[in-house]
Amino acid sequence: MKKNVLKITAILGLATVLLNSCGPKENTPLVYFPDMYFPVAYDPLMKAQDAYSDHENEIPAFVKNSFATGLAPVEGSVAQNKDGIFEESPLPKNVDEYNAGYDASKKMTGSPLNPANAAKDIERGKMLFDRTCATCHGTGGDGQGPIVQSGAFSGVPNYADRELTVGSVHYVLTNGRNAMGSYAGQLNPGDRWRVAMYVMNAFKKGAPAPAAATPAAETTETTTATKK
Repeated sequence: MKKNVLKITAILGLATVLLNSCGPKENTPLVYFPDMYFPVAYDPLMKAQDAYSDHENEIPAFVKNSFATGLAPVEGSVAQNKDGIFEESPLPKNVDEYNAGYDASKKMTGSPLNPANAAKDIERGKMLFDRTCATCHGTGGDGQGPIVQSGAFSGVPNYADRELTVGSVHYVLTNGRNAMGSYAGQLNPGDRWRVAMYVMNAFKKGAPAPAAATPAAETTETTTATKK
């Protein structure tokens, strides 16, 4: 008799637990993995609190930052947007928005970077282009990069045949176009402008991008200036 009572009690207890576990989320009686059941999305400016109670979070890093969750970057980390340039508008959601944005970008004839640093920006743009873009577009911008010449890919245009502005090149780098995908994940906002500046300078104006001065050249120039 006792064995039957124990069995019935165990079965009822198990049934109660199972039924309760299937109840509504807003009134959950028992949660084994609260981090998965109640995911916490921190707002960088909010006051850090314990995710599962009304108590303030006493993590020392938060306490030192007035309980804010937006902590300072780790020392030695690399800044991802040191130029302070942010995306001008949200990504296009459909073809009409994309085309409208592309048409508008063609009216942009200058980059938001500091004009005083144009030579250095174009020099960096060349380095990034050769590293990131030349495999398809070619170092000469003729659309005959190694991937195209291998026959693995085709249809890459020659910059000389395209109607471009620095704004439209940046727009395509950010949003992609036709078979080319977005490079926003490979190049930060400032560097996308630098590549666009290099493309316009090297392939659309007939002038090569300024190259970095070699120490020998600098010495020669200095010597010549001194003699004068």
